[in-house]
Amino acid sequence: MDAAAASQLAGTAFEFPAFICVLFVGVVLSNGLAALGWYRIFERAVSLLGNVSLGLFLAIALMSLRLGDLVSLALPLFAILVAQALAMAAYAIFVIFRVMRSNYDAAVLAAGHCGFGLGATPTAIARMQAITDRFGPSHLAFLVMPMVGAFFIDIANAIVIKLFLLLPICQ
Repeated sequence: MDAAAASQLAGTAFEFPAFICVLFVGVVLSNGLAALGWYRIFERAVSLLGNVSLGLFLAIALMSLRLGDLVSLALPLFAILVAQALAMAAYAIFVIFRVMRSNYDAAVLAAGHCGFGLGATPTAIARMQAITDRFGPSHLAFLVMPMVGAFFIDIANAIVIKLFLLLPICQ
């Protein structure tokens, strides 16, 4: 079904990478089947698979990293990392936390946003899991951050890249 959707969009202005179609079909199926009462997703199984997948992703990413090639870039990378971490912390504290009503869910979302800003969606999930493992669950944060980070951002990136490729300078 997802391959059919991707092939139908191929060559149009709405052409997206295949994984975007897979994400969209998964969201429609899970929400549609739950709304009809035909199938309910077992959340603990999804959480377990997510944790295993996150662990595998991080292990593979770290194993493929060649640190010897990065030695000459250590100081500039460190300076960029410090500046980015300070900017993300300030944004999370003064914007995200306050805009999201300054409660526990806002704190977990702010931590996830820091992880997202410093890495990617798996980093955000790992940061939020570290906080919720210690202080308790935040269902709102685990609904919002993965949806925005993994689904909407991927769609926005695909649209922006597609639009930039349509510019005359890229032809």
